[in-house]
Formats: sequence, C-alpha cells, structure tokens
Amino acid sequence: MTDPEDWRGWRPNPDEPLAPFRRANASFVTPYLAVGGDLDTLAHDVAVGQLDELRSAGISHVIDVRVEWSDEEWVRERHADVEYLHLGIDDAGQRVPDEWFDTGVSFAREAVESGGVVLAHCHMGINRGPSMGFAILLASGWDAREALDAIHAARPIAFVAYAEDALRWHHGDGSSDLAADLERVRQWRQDNDLDLGRVLRAMRQYP
Repeated sequence: MTDPEDWRGWRPNPDEPLAPFRRANASFVTPYLAVGGDLDTLAHDVAVGQLDELRSAGISHVIDVRVEWSDEEWVRERHADVEYLHLGIDDAGQRVPDEWFDTGVSFAREAVESGGVVLAHCHMGINRGPSMGFAILLASGWDAREALDAIHAARPIAFVAYAEDALRWHHGDGSSDLAADLERVRQWRQDNDLDLGRVLRAMRQYP
C-alpha cells in the first residue's frame, strides 16, 4: 500500500523524468497519475497495444470523462483487473459541477492510497482529462501553479479548460484564495502562450 504522504509529497525531478508512453495517448504527471486521450478502438490491434502498454506501466484505475463514449466494457474484456469509472461530461465550456470533481477525486485518492496508479482521460487529452488530473493534484496538496506546470511539462498540449471550475470546487466560491488562484491560472496561460485554438491545431502534430 502506498503511503499517502509519499504520493502527496512527490514533486517532479528533472533529473529523473517519468517514462513516456510510446503507443498510448497518455502522459505521466506523477508516478501515480497520468492524463491523456482515449484508446484508438477503431483500430483493434492498435488499441490492444495501447491498453497493454498502459497496464504494463502500472495503470490500474481509469477515470474516463467522455460523455460521448465509454470503453469500459472493451477494457474489462481484456483486463478485468482494471478499475474503471465512467464519469462523462461534455467539453463545451460549460460550468462543471462540484459533484464531478468530488466523485473523480474520491475514486483517485482511494486508488492511489491502496497502491494503484490512475489515468484520467478524455478524447484528446486537452481539457477534461487534464482538468480532472489538476483537481486530483489540488486535493493532494499541490499549489495551483505548480500543478499546472507539472501537467504542462508532462503534456504540452494540455489547456486544462476547466481548471477554474476545479479551483472553485477546491476553494469554494467567494474565497480570497480562489480569486488569487484564478488570476494565477490566467497568468499561467498567458505565460505559456496557451490559446485553445492553437492547442487544437498543434494536436495534429502531437505524437
């Protein structure tokens, strides 16, 4: 079983980079959390290779946040030991309810504290999956800017469009900490020259 203090206290070390995925559309942010996009289930052999790679890398729990699809049955047929949470939402810029973060973060925390490794993924790995990953890091005691930097370093295409909603969930509306962190998110996107349209175009070249 993983000591909660170990995973909450982990921070990136540039001298010890996390192993990259070669097939799966995913990126490790910490040794216990990856974010990314979906399996290419329209190409069966490709998807099988992606799933096998995820499992070999230690992924034991999946949070699938796509409202438009779920691979739960497909995954369970091939790796019945993977715990799967389908927690779909749209990716239309809507306000994300606190309950979505409550459910996903609770699932992730229980997974990691029992020694598991979590993948939070959406379709492209730009907004919804990374936003859930951001909330998981916040709940683990990470500073907002530090968490965004770690996600961006692991997955440069991540725009994390629902970071603001994650902060509202984390701090509560009206909090002075919320106001400060919302400004920090705005500044973070500016500092990293993040524009959603540009990110989507860059996705075409992302390996």
